Amino acid sequence: MRELVAETRLHVSDLVAPLFVREGISEPQPIASLPGVVQHTVDSLVAEVNGLRDLGVKAVILFGVPATKDAEGSGAWDPNGIAQVALRALRASVGDDMVIMADLCVDEYTSHGHCGIVGSDGEVDNDATLEIYCRAAIAQATAGAHVVAPSGMMDGQVGAIRAALDDAGFENVAIMAYSAKYASALYGPFRDAVDVQIAGGGHRKGYQQDWRNARESMREVFEDIEQGADIVMVKPALSYLDVIGQVRASVDTPVAAYHVSGEYSMIKAAAANGWIDHDAVALEHLTSIKRAGADIILTYLTRWFAEYSAQ
Repeated sequence: MRELVAETRLHVSDLVAPLFVREGISEPQPIASLPGVVQHTVDSLVAEVNGLRDLGVKAVILFGVPATKDAEGSGAWDPNGIAQVALRALRASVGDDMVIMADLCVDEYTSHGHCGIVGSDGEVDNDATLEIYCRAAIAQATAGAHVVAPSGMMDGQVGAIRAALDDAGFENVAIMAYSAKYASALYGPFRDAVDVQIAGGGHRKGYQQDWRNARESMREVFEDIEQGADIVMVKPALSYLDVIGQVRASVDTPVAAYHVSGEYSMIKAAAANGWIDHDAVALEHLTSIKRAGADIILTYLTRWFAEYSAQ
């Protein structure tokens, strides 16, 4: 009876698996602060994506980890950069059987760890950064991405990227905007995964959202939709279920939420100590995000849930 009348149903097709691919390694590298997650080689990435497809997963999002970094993050738009090499390999292997998303930012590629061009005053230059985002978007689309996902929270990023993609003939490449991305303390394990250390105090409060504010994030969401976003995202998820609910109630655009690295790792750490039931808590977390209104959930639990739900 409980199953018959359940109001919220989570399905494997709701989930997107975040995956890391690292340049210059010969075998997958475990990420200590993200138990069960690795930095892939291109070959192991292709194998993982094929395995996820066979489990019913419909989408992945790719993060590249380059061997070298520079002040501009030029690897983000280099045709031979690790993300572009991996995107080409994935499209050659799975074609259109899965939605292949690419995180569109430069923090993984910059020597200072910020999400854009840093000026002489130590601040990120919004307009200069838009130019390199457009170059990265075209590089990712050319390499085979179905969806580009700008995550840098620069003002006007969606409009600039949409115009650049359209001008380059990629009208059908979609944009999933990190619209309400908070300056959260829950990103630590992710930064380990992409080898990022942030200069200038170690935070991005100048361009990510204040975690105390919700109305401000709604404005960001509306602006991204006006500029052409196909999907809008709230990040993190569990601490911002109220924001997910507000967005879902206010827009017709598909809503994504990112169950971030810290949220995932807390489950893993507590379960490893025997303090919680891993499967029960993981299912409760993901279902709560869906219940709040997310159509799409990016989560490191994707493979676990696909295997769990197939039992």
